[in-house]
Amino acid sequence: MRAIVAFVLTVMLALPARADVDIQEVTSPGGLTAWLVEEPSIPFAAVEIRFRGGASLDAPGKRGAINLMTALLEEGAADMDARDFIRAQEELATTLSFDASVDEVSVSARFLTENRDASIALLKAALTQPVFDPEAIERVRGQVLSGIRSDLKDPNDIAREAFRQIAFGDHPYGSSLNGTQASVEALTRDDLVAAHKAVLARDRVYIGAVGDITPEELGALMDELLGDLPATGAEMPDRIDVDIPGGITVVDFATPQSVAIFGQGGIKQDDPDYFAAVILNHVLGGGSFESRLMQEVREKRGLTYGVYSYLAPRDLAETYQGSVSSSNDRIAEAISVIKDEWRKAATEGLSDAEIEAAKTYITGAYPLRFDGNGPIANILVGMQMIDLPIDYIATRNARVEAVTPEDIARVAGELLDPDGLHFVVVGQPEGVESTAAN
Repeated sequence: MRAIVAFVLTVMLALPARADVDIQEVTSPGGLTAWLVEEPSIPFAAVEIRFRGGASLDAPGKRGAINLMTALLEEGAADMDARDFIRAQEELATTLSFDASVDEVSVSARFLTENRDASIALLKAALTQPVFDPEAIERVRGQVLSGIRSDLKDPNDIAREAFRQIAFGDHPYGSSLNGTQASVEALTRDDLVAAHKAVLARDRVYIGAVGDITPEELGALMDELLGDLPATGAEMPDRIDVDIPGGITVVDFATPQSVAIFGQGGIKQDDPDYFAAVILNHVLGGGSFESRLMQEVREKRGLTYGVYSYLAPRDLAETYQGSVSSSNDRIAEAISVIKDEWRKAATEGLSDAEIEAAKTYITGAYPLRFDGNGPIANILVGMQMIDLPIDYIATRNARVEAVTPEDIARVAGELLDPDGLHFVVVGQPEGVESTAAN
């Protein structure tokens, strides 16, 4: 069996990267919808499942419940304990994984065609009959608490937590999905059962499948796998209008190097100007060593080993963020340069050469994402969750190419807000103080 798996993985890795995928929409007899890319040449398939809401659906006072619950899905199901569950996967040459993020709970399955039914039965047991064994709960709770304690000593995590609170306040986005030491210590088994019902429901599920499976087989698989889940889950949180005040927040932390998270309001992923913003960000701070921030902050002035920016659209809010670290005596200069570059891009836009180089990279890198069944299935689910058309893959690069310099100049002027940038600085920075705008 291991030889078969090794062969399959070798062949999968050898497949050429491509973006010419043929997507079919499949509706199961029970009314569930999935997107499918058939690839019968290898007896292997990948299924990706997303439940919208994720850790944002934690009940009041129960922060961390969905994260802990998700981690426990592979710690025993039906009549299996954690060891039995892992052993069953190994015997079937099947890989199952579960993960929670702020907007979704993710379920991934990889299986051989000959073991499809048994693999789906195993996954169904995990989704519908989790054991939530007290011993497993305490073991995984201990792991989560260890991570929380570690984060309290990490300048990067401290900065991220402070920025979340400034940007999102009391919204679920305003705190770590891991929860706090107090909230996680207080979680009971009943809280985990309630978290399971809140998020794993059919009214918020999205499915992508790639590999050796037909539409008819996928339809039956979906109903068998998900048909016993609750029809509806917890109510989704409200959208939040991001209103980040410009300024600086300093968090005192004994370290020779300051870490800064900076950001402002962002742009929705379904906004008609999103690709203009993607190109803009690639040039400004997303293009690694070729970006303006790297050139100005690192290469010309030696203020940091790395600085970057990124668009962060979520289901319920959008931000535009970045990160930089520098010695305590130079972080003030780094902040000043970043603000200057933000302002320069806002007022002057980008050069034609910068735009063309960014387009070449963005369109050229896109096919490289399609390097196997699992990554393609991930893309299919992501497309559905942001309501992209089924032909998006075929048209995406043309949309990038259609962006004009005038579009980018307009979007830069509308999106970039140098005076509205907020910097959270963790360390003992010289010449940097918290401002009254906090």
